[in-house]
Amino acid sequence: MEEDMTIRLQVIVNDAKLTREEKIKALQGLYSYAIAEQPGAADSPILDGDALAETLQHIERALQDFDAPVHADQNPAASG
Repeated sequence: MEEDMTIRLQVIVNDAKLTREEKIKALQGLYSYAIAEQPGAADSPILDGDALAETLQHIERALQDFDAPVHADQNPAASG
């Protein structure tokens, strides 16, 4: 499943049809999804501890490339 998350990340970042804001929103959603599915969550996690940490780091780096926070509510520009 880690490979699936990596593919999703690459598709989001490389999709020329998405605006910067759409990419940021999609990456933030992917990050939240990965966190929600972490080990110990609900039924069965999609990523084990190491794979989760690595995936989250990749998403965080992609968001840094866009100069965006991990969570939408951390963006001071979005609030007004």
